[in-house]
Amino acid sequence: MLSRLSMIMTAAIIWQFSSSLTLAQSQKPKQPDKFPPSPLEKITPDPLLSPLVDPQKLTPEQLQQLAPQIDRLNETAKAKLEVGDQVAAFEIWNRELRLRRLFGSLSEVQALSRVGAIAFNQNNREEVQYITQRLQTVQKQVLSQPLVDLQLLRSLGEAYQNVRSPQLALEVYDRVLATVKQQKDTAAIVDTLKTMGEVHLAWFDYPKAASTYQELLGLATAQGDNLNKVAYLQELAYIYEQAKERQQSINTLSKLAEIYVSENNTTQLPKLKMAIASNYQALAKENPSLLAAAFKNYQEAYTTAWELQQYVDAGEALQQLITLYRSQGQIDDALQTSQILVEAQTQAANFYGMMQAYDQIGQIYLERKQYPQALAAFQKGLELAQELKYDESYFAQQIEKVSKGNL
Repeated sequence: MLSRLSMIMTAAIIWQFSSSLTLAQSQKPKQPDKFPPSPLEKITPDPLLSPLVDPQKLTPEQLQQLAPQIDRLNETAKAKLEVGDQVAAFEIWNRELRLRRLFGSLSEVQALSRVGAIAFNQNNREEVQYITQRLQTVQKQVLSQPLVDLQLLRSLGEAYQNVRSPQLALEVYDRVLATVKQQKDTAAIVDTLKTMGEVHLAWFDYPKAASTYQELLGLATAQGDNLNKVAYLQELAYIYEQAKERQQSINTLSKLAEIYVSENNTTQLPKLKMAIASNYQALAKENPSLLAAAFKNYQEAYTTAWELQQYVDAGEALQQLITLYRSQGQIDDALQTSQILVEAQTQAANFYGMMQAYDQIGQIYLERKQYPQALAAFQKGLELAQELKYDESYFAQQIEKVSKGNL
């Protein structure tokens, strides 16, 4: 009986498996239809064009008469989009784009760029794809010509940016750069490199952005252009910071500091020194010998800021020093620096900062079981908290905690 039942169950499983296979085969997805042809390549005559005239042979006068009508198509499409009819809007824009081709590649690319930006913002991926394909077709035609049309190439690059195709944009800008370098057009070289740098940065390609701005820095240095040299160093400092390239960041910030000192422009030095110190502090996790450089730069940041009466920056540098001292067990130095921090926050009229400084002093004394000193610090903190009407209960709790510990 059990044997017969087993045979029946086995047969049922085989039948079910076979049926599933048959069903799966019968439900096998059909091959997707070929992607529909681009509406930008539609060959049906446009109502604005006479069927008796070859569109490619329109005279300048006829094109001039046609231009306002094409402009109206753009306005009509914008109106359709404003009322939410995206389908109708892009149908009209596609008509406009087909007609713009009659006015030459530059006019067409500029229109493709404009509509491409709208398509991307409307999340119309299909339209973005059509426009990108058309831009690539125009690009091939342009590059097949013996003479390079720089204005057209730049417009192509901008259009690719508008449809968010950075690699295609950079391919075009590479060609522009090669051409202007061949022409030894320094201004055009700089403009092109700046554009390429912005594209790299927009897409978070920090290594290529750094390479581009290094080239710009080299040009500015060779020309003795200190203004742009500083601007490029600032860009590089930002890039290296974002890329966590600590040593490169230190090198770049140090060059900036040297320039500021040589120009007697010391107002930026405290922030630069703090940034340098922060990088050394990060590197010191792998190489503890670099902690000395971190201390040195935080101290220089504080002293420079104090001399310049930049007490907010001085306070920030002092706080970083205190944290670093405490992490290294240099508690006496941390306490001494905390007292200076109170003075810096007083000079900056930063009552909240003063309150926090007293809290910090109190916590350090509390850790050392120096209760009278801790109590005095927390009481000063409470006075400020009462003035600010902020964290009063916290300081009251700290005072109670110290009082119990002091019994």
